[in-house]
Amino acid sequence: MAAQGSSTKQLEQKLGFWDLMGSAVGQIIGAGIMSLLPAAMAVTGRSVVFSFLIAAIITCCGAIPFIFISSCVRLRGGSYTQLAVMGGKLLAGTQAITAIIGNLSLAMYGISLADYLCSLFGWGPEAVKPIALSVLTIFLLLNLVGVDAFAKVQNLLVIVLIFSLAMFGAFGIGKVQWGNYFNNADGYFMMAGVMGVCQASATLTFATGGGTVVLNFSAEAKNPTRDIPVVIIVSTLSVAVLYGFLSFVAAGVLPTEQVLGQNLTVVANSILPYPLYVLFIVGGAGCALASTLNNQLATSPKPLMQICDDGWLPAGLAKLNKKKVPYRILLMFYAVGVICILTGLSVSTLANMTKIIGAITTFTLAIGMTRIPKLFPGPWARSKFHVSNGVLYALSAIAFVAAVFSTYMSARNLGVKMVVLNLVMVAIAFGYSFFMKDKVHMEPSYEEVQ
Repeated sequence: MAAQGSSTKQLEQKLGFWDLMGSAVGQIIGAGIMSLLPAAMAVTGRSVVFSFLIAAIITCCGAIPFIFISSCVRLRGGSYTQLAVMGGKLLAGTQAITAIIGNLSLAMYGISLADYLCSLFGWGPEAVKPIALSVLTIFLLLNLVGVDAFAKVQNLLVIVLIFSLAMFGAFGIGKVQWGNYFNNADGYFMMAGVMGVCQASATLTFATGGGTVVLNFSAEAKNPTRDIPVVIIVSTLSVAVLYGFLSFVAAGVLPTEQVLGQNLTVVANSILPYPLYVLFIVGGAGCALASTLNNQLATSPKPLMQICDDGWLPAGLAKLNKKKVPYRILLMFYAVGVICILTGLSVSTLANMTKIIGAITTFTLAIGMTRIPKLFPGPWARSKFHVSNGVLYALSAIAFVAAVFSTYMSARNLGVKMVVLNLVMVAIAFGYSFFMKDKVHMEPSYEEVQ
């Protein structure tokens, strides 16, 4: 039983549709687009726009379980509650370990933003650690103030981010060489045929994913069953359309051989006046990193709160401050981030240790969604996304295939050492859950929304 003042039941419902949209878009548009788009173009050339469309479809298929269950009930523990409902007690307990390990990338975003600022302003490598610590501290303090402060800053970051990317597209679209764009005379359209388009789309699924993170705001959303499913769909498809627009410019302004493997700054430098070029760099990559860091600090503590509520971890860890923020969890993430920054510990290695158990979770959700009519008969019947059982089973199969595809693409570059580390993490997570399962009391952390 959670201590008074620490439960997800005490979280305030302040976030509206556009706040959730800002969270989702800020999470999806990471700085990775600067590198993933050139990597995809190197495979398929100017036909990369079709790869974005396929990637968006795959991402939406994988998000089907999130869309359906979030349309029925408020999930106070976000992704943890969803897993507890669909996967059962033993699998839910593994999140006590993976929810901590999987969020260590906070330090990575701080370091990446510091590296980026140093290269932009010509500062030396000695400035990276102080700037990374400053960035992490600023966003920690922002999130300690409350979820409404997070939302205001997040929305501002996303507005600047969207403006910067749209400006790139607007200045460049008139300079695209349309006459030869869809022509393969130069060998740069569908360079590797249909398989090349599909291979590039696999890379771009990482650029179009992330919208499902808003599930972790379910306890703080004003109308989660109405807003969260729509936000997941709209944010994913809207960003995919934006990316497709950017890809026309990125691939069509300069000769294709000049931009293959090069990031967007090469094209931006050729189409934008210098002041706007600087704005694109700062507002594009800079705000992409900042919005992702800000969003992760706001969303990642919520599943951990419910994990503490249920007794998998000490209840006191989820204690709230006067602004209804789980400050101890945030301070824990901050402390680990500081250690990683100061010591140079490889955070990406730690985060990659949860790949296999993450795959198990994804497969469970894809199969478990077929139980929604039995779990929530009334809310499911009233859901705007209600479908017949036959369609539900078919969509479950589609979600499962998308999960297999995403898991394969995510894991294909894991070496033997990382696979072993993943298997060790699976053993630790399930071992901890098995040890604790008779000592915890999992109350339902979902509720109907009137």
